[in-house]
Amino acid sequence: MEKSDCKELKKQLLSTKKNGYDILTDDGRAAMEDYCAGYKRFLDVSKTERLCAAETIRLAEAAGYRPYMPGMAVNPGNKLYVCNRGKAVMLAHIGQKPLSEGVQLAAAHIDSPRLDLKPNPLYEDSELAYFKTHYYGGIRKYQWVTIPLALHGVVIRKDGTKVTVRIGEEEGEPRLVITDLLPHLGAAQNKKPLAEAVPGETLNLLLGSEPIGNEEESGRVKLAVMKLLHEKYGIVEDDLASAELEAVPAVKACDIGLDRSLIGAYGHDDRVCAYAALKALLDLEETPVKTAVCILADKEEIGSDGVTGMQSAAFDTFIEDLCAAQGAALRTCFAKSFCLSADVTAAYDPNYPDVFEKRNESQLNYGVGLCKYTGARGKSGASDADAETVAYVRRLFDQAGVIWQISELGKVDAGGGGTVAMYMANRNISTLDAGVPVLSMHAPFETVSKLDCYETYKGMRAVFQAKE
Repeated sequence: MEKSDCKELKKQLLSTKKNGYDILTDDGRAAMEDYCAGYKRFLDVSKTERLCAAETIRLAEAAGYRPYMPGMAVNPGNKLYVCNRGKAVMLAHIGQKPLSEGVQLAAAHIDSPRLDLKPNPLYEDSELAYFKTHYYGGIRKYQWVTIPLALHGVVIRKDGTKVTVRIGEEEGEPRLVITDLLPHLGAAQNKKPLAEAVPGETLNLLLGSEPIGNEEESGRVKLAVMKLLHEKYGIVEDDLASAELEAVPAVKACDIGLDRSLIGAYGHDDRVCAYAALKALLDLEETPVKTAVCILADKEEIGSDGVTGMQSAAFDTFIEDLCAAQGAALRTCFAKSFCLSADVTAAYDPNYPDVFEKRNESQLNYGVGLCKYTGARGKSGASDADAETVAYVRRLFDQAGVIWQISELGKVDAGGGGTVAMYMANRNISTLDAGVPVLSMHAPFETVSKLDCYETYKGMRAVFQAKE
């Protein structure tokens, strides 16, 4: 065989994935930068699932969406949304085809790993006041000490009135922190396994040290802190029993790298995919062929359970109501629907090559990452999309010029993870995982590629604009 023939045969038969920057045009780069600027703004005002839901609704209403009420007419072109208890949002742009022909779904989650306050959080020890926390989601506890933290959430007082709490985000506001041992006294701690060096019960937020009252009194620092909270928010200690207060990193999204090609922030998992799905839906200029639905769910990081999680009947109720308005059966709609489970995947990190299988890992700047299955060990906890579904997404992405790659989450038996994919697939909806590769996933400060963010948005848009 001639060398030229061999080269042509390689081109025809072998995979030739390229770094996205070898494909990106000048116009594409400008669009990417504009998209990522909007994404960074979104992140900075969406530190919790409640804040993210509120910002989602603000953006949706600005794009012409209105709250859906059962019994409303559902006609092509209608833009509707439902907010589930202030912590999850479902949006639909009604398509030209009836709902009996199915819908095009993108399902992401808007909760991220964090530290929640315990029901009885406030205490004093050695004349220092603290809040006790219970971590939420899969965190590496050592990463949460000695970093500035902000506090967000709501307190529901006994009479039912709601108070919104926001401490530590604005310039000049105080931050909170969790202290750690000094290296001079850390010899014993250094010998512990990484997962045990910082016990969960030591993740206590330092609140203050200045006492009030007479020196003979006890609990003077705790009282001083509660006095400050009462003055600002009108709450008493018992009100903390009916509160949802979350400690999150007090950082803003920023460009990373001398070339500004990356974005560093808290909450990329999974708001980077949530924003891509939302923006793709809101940017639809014409009525889609099939109804386009975006689901931004809560509680994925702890199993998708609960009334605002993806296993809740809230999603089924929303789609069933839309179907009923058009005389369609929910089961028929689901059977003909497609869902892109929009969740992040692990990016290959050359600093830690031992846990990755390089031939089957996502790389930064190679586009949106498809995952046929997630799970752990023998694919436990995965929906494992069929070959037909993967081929369908390949076709959609290639037709739309989306840069994509396909991968797994680490070496076999190295660990694993899950998404909402199996809960969508369990509803008889063809589902495939796809999302942005992330470095330092679940850390208080994660890193993603701007190119991958933009290509994920393009992929979501291709799903919503699909004609088949």
